[in-house]
Amino acid sequence: MTTRNSGARRPAGPDPDTTARAGAAGAAATAGGAARRSATTRRGARTASAPPGRRTASAPVLSDRALGRATLARQYLLAPAAPGTLTVEEALTHLVGLQAQNVKPPYHGLAARIADFDPRGLSASMESRAAVRIVTMRSTIHTHTAADALTLRSFVQPALERELHGFRGGLVGVDQDRLVALSRDLVESEPRTMAQLREALLKEWPDADPLALPLVARCRLPLVQVTPRGLWRRSGQVALTTVDRWLGRPLDPEPSAEDAVRRYLAAFGPASVKDMQTWARVTRLREVFERLRPELLTFRDERGTELFDLPDAPRPDADTEAPPRLLPEYDNLLLSHADRSRVVPTEYKGLTWQGNHAYSVLMADGLVAGVWKLDESATAAVVTIEPFAPLGRAQREATLAEGERMLRLLAEPSVTHEVRFGAVRRG
Repeated sequence: MTTRNSGARRPAGPDPDTTARAGAAGAAATAGGAARRSATTRRGARTASAPPGRRTASAPVLSDRALGRATLARQYLLAPAAPGTLTVEEALTHLVGLQAQNVKPPYHGLAARIADFDPRGLSASMESRAAVRIVTMRSTIHTHTAADALTLRSFVQPALERELHGFRGGLVGVDQDRLVALSRDLVESEPRTMAQLREALLKEWPDADPLALPLVARCRLPLVQVTPRGLWRRSGQVALTTVDRWLGRPLDPEPSAEDAVRRYLAAFGPASVKDMQTWARVTRLREVFERLRPELLTFRDERGTELFDLPDAPRPDADTEAPPRLLPEYDNLLLSHADRSRVVPTEYKGLTWQGNHAYSVLMADGLVAGVWKLDESATAAVVTIEPFAPLGRAQREATLAEGERMLRLLAEPSVTHEVRFGAVRRG
């Protein structure tokens, strides 16, 4: 077992490994350099991109490796945003939120992406209501900016209502419109837990499925988890109110599907229509992509699937270095494409999950390469990394350095910091 004890966190300031790297604008707009104007095809080769609007079976082919590098660049994962160049709210906006079933993943996800990330910054944004925790894409909790919460919740609303179809048997005799109105009154009078909401609704519909009743409220009402839930090292139980009551502003009744496509491609492209539908769980997006076709570039992946992209988005060379990164469980990098070959090797599919539990993930050379965990006590913070295959010496050293960087950002400075390798995890 290889370990490195990094001691207490060093004083705040620029990380010497990242000060020269691209920042917010750099990662999202310049990471590709001159490669923006060309598409990386099979490893090492380039060809001119198909002009916007052209529909052709001979569109340039992007290898899985090239696709991975493009998405990593847009996710600030080729190089974390340089100190002082990216705020928490700017990151949340560009990334279109961060999945957040648990409290810590958004903090870990931003630490992987921002060189000088301070967890207290995200916590402060939530406490001031500039950021919120709300159900959006894939019917999962995401941390969004307030502005995105009001827009994206409306965008995914049809998908959330479809989710209720599977619970119709437990809602016989239930007036859902009345249930929604009653639920709104309850949570807006004071934040309620799901258990409290369920108890109140069962008084009105005692013969209904106890699980289905609050699910109607969850899917049809834009409910946010109020603070202190989600705050750094404070948190609390889940209590809910409506996003419009919490923010004092109404939902956007007519969100732009075109804007949603552009933002998805900026954060996750190049991508197919099916990729975006997987990300949002919103259907019938083909017609939106077709309306945008004149302004987009088109490519194909190694399997022939048509991909769309923004003309000025970064598409780095396939051989661009991709240093190790430690991502949290449920990171959107791993969940936002129908075809995840760009970041998940075939032989490692399924190794980052066990039942309903997801592991935090080690990325190496742009691909899933293992899992990791952070254990904290009153005296120590320990990152343990379990690769899926032995790492070479240089990659092992780079992984240790990334673990140390994460500890400097996330662990208490008063405790000892240690990064260690566990046994190779072979599934």
